Amino acid sequence: MNKIIPLQAAVEKITPGCMLALGGVTLYRRPMAFVHKLLQCYRRTGTPGNLTLLAFTAGLESDLLVGAGLISKVRSCYFGLEIFGLAPMFTYKANRGQIEIIEESEASITFGLRAQMAGVGFMPGRGWLGTDLPGLRPDVRTIIDPYTGEELIAFPAIRPDVAVIHALRADPEGNLDIGKNKGVDEELAVTSRIVIATAEEIVPELDRADITAPFTHWVVEAPQGAAPTSCHPRYPLDGESLLAYAEGVSDPKSFEAYLQALVS
Repeated sequence: MNKIIPLQAAVEKITPGCMLALGGVTLYRRPMAFVHKLLQCYRRTGTPGNLTLLAFTAGLESDLLVGAGLISKVRSCYFGLEIFGLAPMFTYKANRGQIEIIEESEASITFGLRAQMAGVGFMPGRGWLGTDLPGLRPDVRTIIDPYTGEELIAFPAIRPDVAVIHALRADPEGNLDIGKNKGVDEELAVTSRIVIATAEEIVPELDRADITAPFTHWVVEAPQGAAPTSCHPRYPLDGESLLAYAEGVSDPKSFEAYLQALVS
């Protein structure tokens, strides 16, 4: 089955109010081309909005969506620009209570995805025991292991509505080569209702795949689709672009000027 569609058609799969999961890790292999097209669509039509963003680590791609007003809730264990500093629009809105932050950690996200993969409502673990985090998440409960009597944390299952993953290579059927730094992209592919893959290159057939065709619904060809983040080994991080964003954006006015130049 040929699953190749244009980028615009892929963006139209995002519906208002859905949970959008973005693949990649910090400043590596982020679906930037998809985010740029989504921003264009939102500025033109005002939709989709009120999105819940899920990202194991959130970076530039996520800060753009937050700054533009598409995101109402954030679920991530890290939100920033690594050595380039804080994510300015997330920091601005979070400090003013303009965006809801659902507290997450590496444990809560990975255990939540594993619960969904296993087809159960929660996954037990020891993470968060002895911390204040359960008080910030009333949906995260404690349970007693029926075999040992040990108290455990029950992390609820997470099922994104749409996951967008950037691949180094893809074939028309949806087999994906995502490289060695996978993050939780394989888990996102298994758990999400819809999986959209943007790819640096579409080849007739892959000789190996990290994510196989049954888990991928749509494929988009997007050369340089992760820039200015890295897509090793194809191209490195564009540090100048990241530094310009970190130094030039600090509030809605400066962000609007940046965004106009980006998506006009």
